[in-house]
Amino acid sequence: MGTAERHKASGAGVAREEEGSAPRPALWVEEPARRRRLPDPARTAAVRAVIIVALTLVQAMVAFLAALAGSWLSFPMVLSSVASTIVATWGVLDVWVTRQVWNQRHGVVSVPSSTARQLRRERRRARRQERMATRGKERIRGRGGAGQLSHS
Repeated sequence: MGTAERHKASGAGVAREEEGSAPRPALWVEEPARRRRLPDPARTAAVRAVIIVALTLVQAMVAFLAALAGSWLSFPMVLSSVASTIVATWGVLDVWVTRQVWNQRHGVVSVPSSTARQLRRERRRARRQERMATRGKERIRGRGGAGQLSHS
């Protein structure tokens, strides 16, 4: 016996149902994803890139504030910020390269390649029909002179 049935049996839930209250919506509603999830290696690279970029931005901010304050720390911070910017650029490029490599290795089919596939099928079909036609002609010719009128 469920909880709703127990309430009905005890009479406690009858008053609520008579008031016309709508049933509660589900606690968890599954919604379809708008985009497909990133593959694991690309997601790992993306997380690493986000962390590196965030640290680079914090470091650049500290370098800027140190420069405004006239601190001796501003020059080393600016140098390290330049190095961090290079590393952050590498991290973002790593995400892009990792996604491309994963797509190539695991055969993600894009629309242009599928249209190219259709063109290849049509060309193959035409070649096959051409071969069949030439084989048919060779069979007729190769019957030991069956098509010839004289043996001269």
